[in-house]
Amino acid sequence: MNIKLLGAAFLVLVTLSFGHAWAQESPGIDRSATGGAQTLEDIMARQQKLNVDGAFRSENLGNPANAAPISDHLGTRGGVSRSDTYRAIRYNNFDARTQARGPAADVMIQDGGMTWLKLREGPVINYGGGALLCFLALLVVFYFIRGKIMIDGGPAGTTIQRFKAVERFGHWLLAGSFIALAITGLITLMGRSFLIPVLGPEVFATLAAGSKWVHNNISWAFMIGLVMTFVMWVAHNIPDKLDWQWIKAGGGIFTKTHPSAKKFNAGQKIVFWTVMVLGFSVSLTGLSLLFPFQLPMFADTFGVINSVLGTEFATVLTPHEEMQFANIWHSVVAFAMMLAIIAHIYIGTVGMEGAFDAMGSGQVDVEWARQHHDLWVAEVEAKQSKGEAS
Repeated sequence: MNIKLLGAAFLVLVTLSFGHAWAQESPGIDRSATGGAQTLEDIMARQQKLNVDGAFRSENLGNPANAAPISDHLGTRGGVSRSDTYRAIRYNNFDARTQARGPAADVMIQDGGMTWLKLREGPVINYGGGALLCFLALLVVFYFIRGKIMIDGGPAGTTIQRFKAVERFGHWLLAGSFIALAITGLITLMGRSFLIPVLGPEVFATLAAGSKWVHNNISWAFMIGLVMTFVMWVAHNIPDKLDWQWIKAGGGIFTKTHPSAKKFNAGQKIVFWTVMVLGFSVSLTGLSLLFPFQLPMFADTFGVINSVLGTEFATVLTPHEEMQFANIWHSVVAFAMMLAIIAHIYIGTVGMEGAFDAMGSGQVDVEWARQHHDLWVAEVEAKQSKGEAS
């Protein structure tokens, strides 16, 4: 259950946009004149996005046992009208018999599909894509204002080992697979709107099919890299009091003084836990999408949220709704990860002199190391001195 609770608070925000459970309540509607049937007021209330209680339709499904005697030939449902049957199908309350087999085969109409499509094609693309563009623009402005963080006094000319080969392999496995997943994911999510007008439908169809194949298969490399980096670095990323001092000093970004840090400073720890938590969450939903209808998790999550927060999210979801929530959550978390990784790429390349060497060759300039990770350098030098003495 703890797995399903990850990201629950953010999931609440997604759900508020996804469903109508929190829409404004519509005023009471008198249906006595129509014998309980839908009225013009019902239609107008829905057009105003008010929350209309649809029980007068969803529960009006007919009962063959109570149907009035009919002299004409009866169908398989006796005196139940066709309208009753159509309403039963509409509200997924019909004992369907289909040729298809599978967890979702008996759901003939699932009306949440349009809400999911509008959310996916609207807010997810607009806000997600807008956030990426705005963040990139902010980094450009920041670079021109602050410039590259240089090594005070220049490089020392001697190096110290920062990361071993296996650490660099795990890092690049995670980073490379994520970049491939981000690009192919954006093509799959946004390509129809932005690439078809440029490439044409035939070229885009080939590109989209290839992107889907790459995305599905590279995901396994991402999950392996996630586990590797967690195991190798979790012990160095436990928060401590030193991190608060680093944060208060702004990491030395705007000053000439650099706060003390061990192997990972507070900024790197924030990136580490962001990648771990969001990466774990996006992997769960990714597995759910890779194996459709086999890994439902949102109904149980909503049940826990309801018990903790007193909300009233739906705890009975069709297989299709589970997949739609997984798709939206997967996209939202992926956008959040992209923002974190873009910041990480910036500071590790153009933003800081000497930073890329840590994951390039594994050897960093000693002066750079003392400037940004002085306590770690002291630990390494103490171990080396102890080894030489013995």
